[in-house]
Amino acid sequence: MQTANVKWIGGQQFVALSPSGHALAMDSDRQSNTGPGPMELLLMALGACTATDIVIILEKKRQKLQSLEVICSGERAADPPQVWTKLEILFRLRGKLEESSVQRAIQLSEEKYCSVSATLKKSAELSWRYEILAVEP
Repeated sequence: MQTANVKWIGGQQFVALSPSGHALAMDSDRQSNTGPGPMELLLMALGACTATDIVIILEKKRQKLQSLEVICSGERAADPPQVWTKLEILFRLRGKLEESSVQRAIQLSEEKYCSVSATLKKSAELSWRYEILAVEP
């Protein structure tokens, strides 16, 4: 079992210690906004999880990825608990890439590998799109 430790440091601010020993400051008060809020962290985790999959899969397919940007946008329920109800992921990839390899990598991440998207899909509709940008010299 993995364990995270979250300590209150005042107001709606907390410091979390991850199971692997990394500290992260959070702030649930969007007025003071001294750190990301918990729901923002879910969007960030979704982006990082699927980005990791894409990089690994494209590498295995011997695709020449120069850069990858994952933009995660979402809508939340109006009433508590204000879960994510709609999520959209935009993948911006740059490199010498076959479109079919990009599509397959995204599909594998969404359907098989990304545990964050698998978790969020239980409450949210998830869609994605991608842009393959020209290779930079």
